[in-house]
Amino acid sequence: MSSKMKNMRLNFKIWLETSDHIGVLGDNKCALLKAIDETGSLSEAMKKLGLSYRKTWDNLRKIENELGFPLINPTRGGADGGNTVLTLEGRIILAAFEKFHAEYDSIIHNGFEAILTEMKQNIR
Repeated sequence: MSSKMKNMRLNFKIWLETSDHIGVLGDNKCALLKAIDETGSLSEAMKKLGLSYRKTWDNLRKIENELGFPLINPTRGGADGGNTVLTLEGRIILAAFEKFHAEYDSIIHNGFEAILTEMKQNIR
């Protein structure tokens, strides 16, 4: 068996998409939502993840448009500065993605490892 084959591993992403196969929300955008939730700030979340403001803001608006509800509730700055919090819907979606990964990542990885082991035994 090839030494390269020995180093193979599974990597996967999940996402929501429209019936026209247009991606709406996936793991990377959920990482943004989680960072917003943790920092209380869209700009801090973008810094943390190395994202640009305009593209991120446009992506959030596109996602909200496709879903039909807001995910974030930004408050403009002032004397105390602004903040951004997740809406109830944003929290529900983030929780759903986190629950999926908590419950199914190990199942997916274990299933792939079983298939990979079988492949390694049969490929010379």
